[in-house]
Amino acid sequence: MKPIQFYTIKSSGGLKVEISNLGAKITKLLVANRKGEVKDVVLGFRSAEEWRTKETYFNAICGRVANRIKEGVFELDGQTYHLPINNGPNSLHGGIEGFNAKIWEVVEQSLFEIKLHYRSKDGEEGYPGNLDVWVTYTATKDNTLRIHYEAKTDAPTLVAMTNHAYFNLAGEDSGRVDDHVLQVFADKFTPFDENTCPTGEIQSVEGTPMDLRQPVRLGERMSDPFFATWRGLDNNWCLCDADAPKELRHAATLEADGRIMECWTTMKGLQVYTGNWIEQNEGKNGTMYDIQHAVCLEAQNWPDSVHHDDFPDVVLRPGDKLDEITEYRFK
Repeated sequence: MKPIQFYTIKSSGGLKVEISNLGAKITKLLVANRKGEVKDVVLGFRSAEEWRTKETYFNAICGRVANRIKEGVFELDGQTYHLPINNGPNSLHGGIEGFNAKIWEVVEQSLFEIKLHYRSKDGEEGYPGNLDVWVTYTATKDNTLRIHYEAKTDAPTLVAMTNHAYFNLAGEDSGRVDDHVLQVFADKFTPFDENTCPTGEIQSVEGTPMDLRQPVRLGERMSDPFFATWRGLDNNWCLCDADAPKELRHAATLEADGRIMECWTTMKGLQVYTGNWIEQNEGKNGTMYDIQHAVCLEAQNWPDSVHHDDFPDVVLRPGDKLDEITEYRFK
């Protein structure tokens, strides 16, 4: 196994980001609040070995396909493919060893930017085609962390990546996120079944606990019976229609401790997850991370899209290129 390494990029505005070649993970994200107090706002660990073995999705690139594929099976061009099952009856975040567990190659680096590449070989985790993926992290002068996703394939395949950053804007060691205020700019969501896979419906948020169009204190919303079975939020919001043109959209705003973070993305969905299954994990500074100590704003395409014709298309074909952007803008 190639050595796990860590690289730092930073902006003239003060944003400082540490990236690992393991899973292309964001291992530190240092941001000042309105008082000028700088804190690391992503959860994580102290050693390379801990990053490899504990909470392996923390702040990683997930793929080939982020989120769930129902029963780990799909059909493409008349052929059926079977994927590893690693989340109830489903395949989650690319399988047993998705992109989050791979050592990526650093192909470009500057003071403010780093570009990483990974080649996923034909048949890896059950997916067809040799797939080349690139992820570029840029720390801009206006304190934005931009993530640029690119991919090409030599055979038809599925690809829909995300970054699974675990944010706590009060600082990674500050405990529960009850006082975080969240707003999601979406009118619709995809209801899911008992195994957290979409039913295929696209439902209005109007009159439901999924309506976050106005800012909501997370402590109030996470306790709603609607979310109780899953110990908090773990749901997909539709940022636009499945066939809407690609553009950079304001997906959500998260605020706590004098820090405001806006999520903008070209992707059509946003999975909000409140760290519902983090249980007694010792973090960077010896703090014990636990349930609801973080908020993930996973910009992605909708879960299980391959099984629903009216969901966003996640098929990539030879000659085409995946090209998506997500930005976390700090104010």
